[in-house]
Amino acid sequence: MFKRKIYHCLGIACLSLTYSACKIPAIVDKQENKNLPANFSNAQDSTNTARVKWKEYFTDPYLAALIDTALQNNQELNITLQEIEIANNEVRAAKGEYLPSVGVKVGADVDKVGKYTNIGAMEEHTEIREGHSMPDPVPNLLLGLYANWEVDIWHKLHNQKKAAVVRYLASVEGKNFVVTNLIAEIANSYYELLALDNQLEIVQQNIKIQTDALEIVKLQKEAAKTTELAVRKFEAEVLNTQSLQYDIRQQITETENKINFLLGRYPQPIARNTQGFNEQVPAMVHAGIPADLLSNRPDIRQAELELAAARLDIKVAKARFYPSLGLSGWIGYEAYSPTYLFSTPASLMYSLAGDLVAPLVNRNAIKATYLTASAKQIQAVYNYQKTVLNAYREVTNQLSKIGNLEKSYELKSKEVDALTQSIDISNDLFKSSRAEYLEVLMTQRDALESKFELIETKKQQMNAVVNIYQALGGGWN
Repeated sequence: MFKRKIYHCLGIACLSLTYSACKIPAIVDKQENKNLPANFSNAQDSTNTARVKWKEYFTDPYLAALIDTALQNNQELNITLQEIEIANNEVRAAKGEYLPSVGVKVGADVDKVGKYTNIGAMEEHTEIREGHSMPDPVPNLLLGLYANWEVDIWHKLHNQKKAAVVRYLASVEGKNFVVTNLIAEIANSYYELLALDNQLEIVQQNIKIQTDALEIVKLQKEAAKTTELAVRKFEAEVLNTQSLQYDIRQQITETENKINFLLGRYPQPIARNTQGFNEQVPAMVHAGIPADLLSNRPDIRQAELELAAARLDIKVAKARFYPSLGLSGWIGYEAYSPTYLFSTPASLMYSLAGDLVAPLVNRNAIKATYLTASAKQIQAVYNYQKTVLNAYREVTNQLSKIGNLEKSYELKSKEVDALTQSIDISNDLFKSSRAEYLEVLMTQRDALESKFELIETKKQQMNAVVNIYQALGGGWN
């Protein structure tokens, strides 16, 4: 009879297992595409600048000092480091669920039953038969160990722990991506600061040139060779240029404060070398092959790890359709008096139980979790594809920009030389009354704008060198 009940229970378990396995919803197993173009814009380059460490790539000692400080104190980076610690603790939590749980239990209680109940009658009969009385009410003391363990027969807990480990690794890659962006942002801000310093110097030089021209116009007026209108026009031009320097000073202050914020400190002057900015030669860049992006870019590796974690989540969700096997055990001492508590084997008690639980009815929550995991896996595939596509786009854009800016800077340098020479020519012609004062003013204004544009082009050149290093995945290593 007992064996028949066992077989009956096992039969029900097998039927539930079969039912659970047959009713799992079908999902789409979408695979990511890792095929990239063979090269960047038909450029063949086996060397990759991304493998160069940032201290070797950025040779300006002032810039290197700023980056080093930021890597120690930047608040966003410190927040990201705590996210890594959180992910590490989630790994520990998942590992704890995978292992059996063991605890100690100490308890005491008092029980009073009626004399004319079945338990009360049995206690009275025992007292008469054994010749000693039971305490009334009856206390109960308990001391022992208990354990619970879910047997991971479908690897649900194992995959859950593995997913936590993969997400921890993804958080590390997220930190590397923050480092790459932080270095690029500081470098770009630093070169912007140098450009503003040079623009301010050009403005101050131009103020002197315009002031000298104003004195010439005043002398021309005294000699009745020009009018008061010319004097006023030159004065207005000087005042306009003088006001321009304060706009630049404000931009310098804001850029310095931006760098200080990235460094995690309050506003203070930024040490830098403003000399020779226009003579700086952009570093030689080697883009390598597009396939290098998969291993060099932290954001791509992070997206890949998040995709792997999403696929593990599907396995975890699928395992919930199957029966779960749990084991529980208990061993300890129990007695109504401290005198008998550790009497062995009289007060010794133990138990061992196992249960097989399978979902049969109303599995909508399990289905929803499974389908949600599937949707997140597809979402992760698209996110991976988007990240790879964006990385390739960034590299090709910056490579093209470096080439075009080099040609643009060469032409603008010639434009600045021509306009600088035209200032002296226009002044000489004006002195000999062979040129109008408006021609002198326009020449000075054009020369100032061209110098500004030349500085801006140089800044864009340096920014492009920073951005290509970032786009290739350099800086975090």
